[in-house]
Amino acid sequence: MTQFVEFPVRSPFIDALGLKLVRADNGVSEVMLSLEPMHTNTWGVAHGGLTMTLLDVALSLAARSAGEPSGVVTVELNTSFMQPGRGELRAHGRVMHQSSTMAFCEGEVRDASGAFVAKALGTFKYLRKLAVGRTIVEQAEPGGDAP
Repeated sequence: MTQFVEFPVRSPFIDALGLKLVRADNGVSEVMLSLEPMHTNTWGVAHGGLTMTLLDVALSLAARSAGEPSGVVTVELNTSFMQPGRGELRAHGRVMHQSSTMAFCEGEVRDASGAFVAKALGTFKYLRKLAVGRTIVEQAEPGGDAP
């Protein structure tokens, strides 16, 4: 049975999808998702946007785990789809190269049988603080009202 760890930051979107973090350390990551009907397209297989989200999360976690930033943002994500995703999906990410401000990553999604679902290359910008003139909106506590 797979052991899961806590995500380094909370995301209501990721929580709603049900993604689980297997690992994210030293520039390598793995996330998994058990496909549910809400994750599928009209053909009953993983929606392409879901597959891209898995890749975005896996690659950004790999980038985050390789540095000491406050966060990362996706600059570019190039995805190639090989075949439909079914059942349990696992996305793996790894940092190929990084500078003080950017991380260049690659990753893939495979299903429970090991079939190759998708491949991605991504570029992520390290953030140490918000850009001038932008503000952080505080999140409401679960079940509570926003400030």
